[in-house]
Amino acid sequence: MGASPGHRRVALVTGASRGIGAAVARRLAAEGGTVVVHCGSSTSEAERVAEACREAGAEAAFVVRADVRSGEELKKLKADLERRGLMPSVLVHSAGTAYYGMLDETDEDEWDDLFRVHLKSAYWLARLFGPAMRWDRSGRIVHISSLWGLVGAAGEVAYSAAKGGLNSFTKALAREMASAGVTVNAVAPGAVDTDMLSGFTKEEREALLAEIPLGRFASPEEVAELVAFLASERAGYITGQVIGLTGGWRI
Repeated sequence: MGASPGHRRVALVTGASRGIGAAVARRLAAEGGTVVVHCGSSTSEAERVAEACREAGAEAAFVVRADVRSGEELKKLKADLERRGLMPSVLVHSAGTAYYGMLDETDEDEWDDLFRVHLKSAYWLARLFGPAMRWDRSGRIVHISSLWGLVGAAGEVAYSAAKGGLNSFTKALAREMASAGVTVNAVAPGAVDTDMLSGFTKEEREALLAEIPLGRFASPEEVAELVAFLASERAGYITGQVIGLTGGWRI
């Protein structure tokens, strides 16, 4: 799925050592093919995810490491895949960082870092791996965005702006890639039960849950199910969309 007939599917998932990225990698592994588990630094955690991918049904799964802030490191990642005779037909960009702070507490380096992690990295990944998808006239790109990229959040202006940029990038890139049969979409989760919520107190979590109509946080696996659908042939007519996964929160 997400690959032309007769080609083995290769899925590259960034930020796949934990959280949403790890769940996506495991879910895509159930579709077969090769899963490339990217991490920024946690290679031991990524190796465990790769092993889980093989157990889930991937024909092959292995770990690659690169700082997504660096175009040079991402170029080396691509060269590594080429040496293995692999080129992704599915690209899921899940790598990201959280940042909490009022705008007047956010210094320029923190602002720039968020944009490098969430937005400039998407530029590099699309520039490096998009041409092969166009040539093959088949491919799926899915970005993991955020509800805050759609509605904004006080105390998360920088993060909201970076994700909002990613949403616009998704829509524009989808138009560029459509004539080659490549789809580009984003998933914008609300509150997901991952490490990003671990810093919340019990009271803060309860207050957050009270705002969500469905009364619970999303699981990483629920995000992964939507990503897997967008990465499949079944979603071949869906492109340029930023799809909320929010439990009814802030819609």
